[in-house]
This record gives sequence, C-alpha cells and structure tokens, in this order.
Amino acid sequence: MNIENIEEESLSEVVSFTEFDHHILRSYEAVVDGIASLIGSYCEIVLHSLEDINKSAIRIANGENTGRKVGSPITDLALQMLKDIERSKRNFSRSYFTRAKGGVLMKSITVAIRNGDDRIIGLLCININLDAPFSQVLHSFMPSEEANEAASTVNFASDVDELVDQTVKRTIDEINADKEVGNNAKNKQIVMDLYDKGIFDIKDAINRVADQLNISKHTVYLYIRQRKTEDGEK
Repeated sequence: MNIENIEEESLSEVVSFTEFDHHILRSYEAVVDGIASLIGSYCEIVLHSLEDINKSAIRIANGENTGRKVGSPITDLALQMLKDIERSKRNFSRSYFTRAKGGVLMKSITVAIRNGDDRIIGLLCININLDAPFSQVLHSFMPSEEANEAASTVNFASDVDELVDQTVKRTIDEINADKEVGNNAKNKQIVMDLYDKGIFDIKDAINRVADQLNISKHTVYLYIRQRKTEDGEK
C-alpha cells in the first residue's frame, strides 16, 4: 500500500469515542432544537459527531434548507472550518457564506464541541438561509397574539442584589394590583410568589426580601415552608 492510500484511510478512519464523549454530544441535541425554535425554519442547525465523518450528522433541525438528514456525511467546508478552529485556538470558526443545493445562499458558522481532554469531538453548524423572503423571516420573529399577551418582563440586572430587588419590587406591584389578595395576606403571597420564581435560590435573598417587606427572616422562612407544604415538598 502506498503512502497516499495510507493517508486517505487515516482521514476516513472511524475514531472510537468514550461513553462520556457520546454523553457530551447528546447534551447538544437540545441546543439544536432550541436554536431552531428561536430563530425559525430558515435556520438549519446540524450537530456533527466526528466519530465517523461518513455519517456525522447525529441531529439536524430544518434540514430541508440543504436537503440533509440524520446520517448525512460531514461537508468539505465543515472540515475546512475544523482546521480553521484548530489553527486559531478558538472554539468557533469565522462566519462564512456558502451555496447549498439549488444555489441557496447561506451564512454559516461552525462551533467546536470539546471533551474533557480538550479534543474536538463534534461540530455545531448553524446555517441561515439568506435567500428566504425577508417578510417570511420577519414573520417568524413576530409573536402571535397569544404569545404577545403572555410575554414576560425580564429583569436584566447587572448583579444579583439588583436582580433580587427588581424581582421583589415587581412582585409587590403584581400582588398590590391583585384585588383578590387581602391586605393581611399580601406579604405571605409575595413571599410565596418569590419562592415560585426561584428567587430564594440566590444567596442572602431571604434577608433582602425580609428587609424590603419589613418582616423578620423567620417569617419569610415560615411562608416558604407553607408553600413547600402546599407543593408536597419535603
């Protein structure tokens, strides 16, 4: 066998992955589905395993953009981007433009997935269809009437103290606006709502809530225990 054949075989060799490698790659399947749900049908996301590049696609969303499916091989450009990532010491490639089947223009980026040994075991490729009618793309980002009504206000705080304070203030306003909650039950309901929002997972949140509501932290603990009892928690 000549050197050229040996090199060709080494490039297409099936690399044995550990179970932990497989676990890492499986954990990215939700990322594929999540990005697709956020951006819409004109964004194709492909999760590649480098264990076997002949059938590397192990998860794909919106594959109709390029006609690919699970089990499809890696692309030559993805291999090129892999080299780009390895040379640059980054975990993602430069953005690039490609033409899919039918001449569809795509803007893409490739993100490396590494295992505990810092070895690249997979690639997350995100491809946006630039030939899609802009009105349809824009429509996918617009909320439906039901979603618009259910939209939540988010506290983009700069630190955890601000996060707690903003959440407490918003919750106080919500409870004060609720005519069904009596004045003598407002603090209890506020604490229970804050518990449901997970705010007490933050260190020292109980003390800050107690100060803002002008109640003792023992009272806050009492209301939290009552909520846990209602939820059947231990």
